[in-house]
Amino acid sequence: MSKKLCKQYLDALNEGNLEKILSLFAPDAVVVSPLYGEILATTFYTDLFADTNRSETKLLNIFDSVGDNSSVALHFHYSWTLKNGKVVNFECVDIIEITPDTKKINKLEIIYDTAPLRADFNESKFSS
Repeated sequence: MSKKLCKQYLDALNEGNLEKILSLFAPDAVVVSPLYGEILATTFYTDLFADTNRSETKLLNIFDSVGDNSSVALHFHYSWTLKNGKVVNFECVDIIEITPDTKKINKLEIIYDTAPLRADFNESKFSS
């Protein structure tokens, strides 16, 4: 189930579909992001989609956890078109904790190096 959920997540991210992406998360789920901090998933994706013109992901790997821990890691290439039209490309890993029933995302932690894109992000976010 976790691999299917991960693919649904990337599809919703690529579509920029807020309702679809939030349907994959538990009601109190959190996202930990290098640019946005630790916030509720509802707030994170509302803000992310407001800051985004287009998202395109290319899945590279899915890593399952060992044992009873319901976690999975997505390794993918992300092409992110910011609201000002600037495109930033990077590889990232999303660590996803899945609810015990394996139907929803309980926590998502995003890991990538923000140094190459932070100036472009800040310019796009704070210039309008």
